[in-house]
Amino acid sequence: MNYDRIKEKLEILADAAKYDVSCSSSGGNRKNKEKGLGNSSASGICHTYTEDGRCVSLLKILLTNFCIYDCAYCVTRKSNDIQRAAFTVEEVVDLTINFYRRNYIEGLFLSSGIFKNADFTMERLVRVAKKLRLEHNFNGYIHLKTIPGASDDLMREAGLYADRLSVNLEIPTESGLKLLAPDKNHQQMIQPMGFVKNEIIVYKDEKKKFKLVPKFAPAGQSTQLIIGATSETDFQIIKVANHFYNNFNLKRVYYSGYVPVADDARLPALGTQVPMVRENRLYQADWLMRFYGFKADEILEKNNPFLDLEVDPKLGWALRNIHQFPVNIQYDSLEMILRVPGIGVKSAYKIVQTRRFQQLSLEHIKKMGGATNRAKYFITVANTNKYLQYLDSVHLKKVILNETKSKFEKQFSTQMSLLNDTAFLR
Repeated sequence: MNYDRIKEKLEILADAAKYDVSCSSSGGNRKNKEKGLGNSSASGICHTYTEDGRCVSLLKILLTNFCIYDCAYCVTRKSNDIQRAAFTVEEVVDLTINFYRRNYIEGLFLSSGIFKNADFTMERLVRVAKKLRLEHNFNGYIHLKTIPGASDDLMREAGLYADRLSVNLEIPTESGLKLLAPDKNHQQMIQPMGFVKNEIIVYKDEKKKFKLVPKFAPAGQSTQLIIGATSETDFQIIKVANHFYNNFNLKRVYYSGYVPVADDARLPALGTQVPMVRENRLYQADWLMRFYGFKADEILEKNNPFLDLEVDPKLGWALRNIHQFPVNIQYDSLEMILRVPGIGVKSAYKIVQTRRFQQLSLEHIKKMGGATNRAKYFITVANTNKYLQYLDSVHLKKVILNETKSKFEKQFSTQMSLLNDTAFLR
């Protein structure tokens, strides 16, 4: 094996893979058996965090950055003058096994440019997963990026060897996709998503009847939306995500702020990058839909189509719906407590459980993990809450922002005083 050439390919194809953010901890539970390698149970993928706070890693690469398509937003498009490379199936398998043995990774995220056609590329992705599972008895996490247009037989085989499958919608709307990638359409991407959804259901039903039925994509499927390459509003983006959550049972929708890769009249000017805070706000809005019971139409409206970059979407909703507050922590429903800014899912459940036994104060809410610097303006507690005097104020947003700012300024001041303390330096 030419190790210098493998290293060069790895540098090229790992760098190209960084634009695909459609991966995270899966929650998969493929178990190690027969003294095999790895275990996807309670482990995740490349430099991300699990729900319990652990940082986990994945070998995240492209099979190739050759591509038959010329999507304006993509660094690997065929007209781009970049160094090209392609792994063989055996090289990806060897890299995965060797990296795993050295404890560098806990699994594999494999995507690819499309060379020749969809089936030709998908067949090689499947062969990688199949070799790892059957020839090397590898039980770690595998995430395959499926190729739109690939046959159902290949898609089915992929689901039998991978923990998670994903296909990127890329641009949120059909009109935006047609502008920047005229050779593609959303139907090409929706078809395999529908197939995976149905196969997951079929295999789960069969599993109830027959013990030895294999798992099919046990960690589900996900997709990615590129934000800011076209002019979609946050409202449109959230509606698209909501549609796919409801109709395709997606585990995750990922949002990737557009990174300028070419000078093209159809694209934002070079150097014009999507603010990280916009991407972050979309993830927060996504969280509200998935865990807090919010509907897309509540988070934003057609006449208010962009998320407020100054405050998180939950606080933004509360400020637009002051008539829903204050929420009585002692008696109101779990659904309303979940809508209080500063109170998360775990804290909300703790409140509902604890209030059966005692009257709750702001101090109790804080001890349960609530961010009372925001929540105190929106709740009624056992004792007098002086902060409710600001609830009807037109300056409430400013009051909350000033307090949050003061909190961080105080922390920064404390840190600086420690650094300047000669005793500390000694």
